[in-house]
Amino acid sequence: MAAEIRLFTCLSDNFGYLVHDPDTGATASIDAPEAAPIINALDEEGWRLTDILVTHHHHDHVGGIAELKQKYGCRVTGPHDKSTRIANVDLRVAHGDVVKVGSLLARVLETPGHTLDHISYVFDTDKALFAADTLFSIGCGRVFEGNYPMMWDSLLKLRALPDDFRLYCGHEYTASNVKFALQIEPDNAALKARAEEVARLRAASEPTIPSLLGEEKKANVFLRADDPDVASRLHMKGAGAAEVFGELRERKNKS
Repeated sequence: MAAEIRLFTCLSDNFGYLVHDPDTGATASIDAPEAAPIINALDEEGWRLTDILVTHHHHDHVGGIAELKQKYGCRVTGPHDKSTRIANVDLRVAHGDVVKVGSLLARVLETPGHTLDHISYVFDTDKALFAADTLFSIGCGRVFEGNYPMMWDSLLKLRALPDDFRLYCGHEYTASNVKFALQIEPDNAALKARAEEVARLRAASEPTIPSLLGEEKKANVFLRADDPDVASRLHMKGAGAAEVFGELRERKNKS
């Protein structure tokens, strides 16, 4: 049977996710921003937490781990870099490793840039990408610990996934991302359609996630830094993709 995915909010704008295997009863939380909403979602579904799949060390993604591990005795999987500041990790994984959640399989992609330890989890059978703070809908994460070529390379790894995969990201930033993207590409038809959809969803207090990766490839300017039209709009004709990406990210930082 296919994985069951439950989405809910944590903290102010974080997304919490539970990925449940109906065949075995195993349930994974993608990151653990805070314990209470995760416990509430588990109780509502009648699920028991068996795993926490950690993407990176920022506190708003790991703050609930200790309480959840104490309550459920769950296994915590995190990035292989032992210098990273994540406590209570039982299993460390690197690029290409596969993590089992019951009978579900999550493939690990190393996606550094936002942080050096950042990883993403790909459930190929279920066509689900959990990209945390590397890729947002119509945006991407700030580059805190890596550099722009590193982050661009990480985005290329995610862009290479099939169009029918669903993107589950770490935060509800889509409306602000749309506002910025329209300044760069006001005539992008896919972006304008996404803007209308986002406005409708937010007006109804509905999440803008998940989104289809194929639509992101058309509407998310950060995934198209190698498109000559994007470079031209930034007056950077002939510049390399990583340089164009860096300019986009710098402009977003200041927006």
